[in-house]
Amino acid sequence: MNIELLEQILKENNQPKFRLGQIIKAVYQDGVSSFLEISNLPKDLREILNKEIKILSFEAEKVLVSENKDSIKALLKLEDGNKIETVLISPKPGVWSACISCQVGCPMNCEFCATGSGGFKRNLTAEEISDQVLFWKTQTPPVLANAKTTSPLKGEVGRGLKISNIVYMGMGEPFLNWEEVRESLKILTDPKGMNFGSRSISVSTVGIPGGMEKLTRDFPQINLAISLHFADDKKREKFMPANKNLNLEKLKNELEKYFEKSNRKVFLEYILFSKINDSEKDMRDLIKYIKSFRKQHLLHVNLIKYNPVGNNQETRSNNQKITKTNKFISSSSEQAIKFRNYLLQNKINCTIRKSLGTDIQGACGQLAQH
Repeated sequence: MNIELLEQILKENNQPKFRLGQIIKAVYQDGVSSFLEISNLPKDLREILNKEIKILSFEAEKVLVSENKDSIKALLKLEDGNKIETVLISPKPGVWSACISCQVGCPMNCEFCATGSGGFKRNLTAEEISDQVLFWKTQTPPVLANAKTTSPLKGEVGRGLKISNIVYMGMGEPFLNWEEVRESLKILTDPKGMNFGSRSISVSTVGIPGGMEKLTRDFPQINLAISLHFADDKKREKFMPANKNLNLEKLKNELEKYFEKSNRKVFLEYILFSKINDSEKDMRDLIKYIKSFRKQHLLHVNLIKYNPVGNNQETRSNNQKITKTNKFISSSSEQAIKFRNYLLQNKINCTIRKSLGTDIQGACGQLAQH
């Protein structure tokens, strides 16, 4: 919601200052989806607002619901015609996490990620970022009533839905759009706004020089996750170009500084690719890397089975279509368990993270604006 425009409209209509607070509470906390529903506003003001300003900065073009109803993915069309995706997942009954995007596409170009294969178009504004959470809080019932869905939710999700967690793990690299991400975090954590606790929010990064320092400076209680995936520089640089600017040693140095300032746990995301990073040598490399930290007890490894993005991905370069064969295959469940157990035996904190939404292309690495 565009607060500056809202303030301007209220001022032009000679409204008392407390009206802004009434509207913010109704939208951000009570979850109204239309200004016409805010009953404590004068009728004429409700009609003016309904005509001159939109609650959301985009429109839902398509919504897909996973077969077991634990994931919902929305394709959102921005005002300039660009599109982004956002996902709502439920790792356990009654708990919902909103996975939100911060860029249209992604410039990091990790080879295994569908988002990066489409290239980077632009940064999202703070409004467009925070509105994704607002979308899930306010728009689910009317959207699902009219959208193409894989299955009905039968009232399981709707207004008043309790979103427990927010993760900046959708499309884009948060630290390459930090100014807008920071403003969106202010909206989400403002007690008079959406009022989310800092510890219920996580920011995920591949590792951008200076990024972690900005997070600890501005939001010391917000969770940090690192998309690691490889504990060998040659492999990481091959599949993750960002490693050229922040290799494993430099990443370690930035994390050591983070620990000194925050003393908070960091999650290392590690996608398991069959015969690429799931061998015993890869296990040993990861253990060696983690044990090189002074505060290794603050590192927790999340093992993630690779989510396929299709055998043939079409991307564009210089307006020419390129077909890219998918070389990645997920490690087996047995290998994932073996990997986890090996880490645990070596005193490394580790869990296998459950993948949700794969059937609607809404899981980690699958978001691709379609």
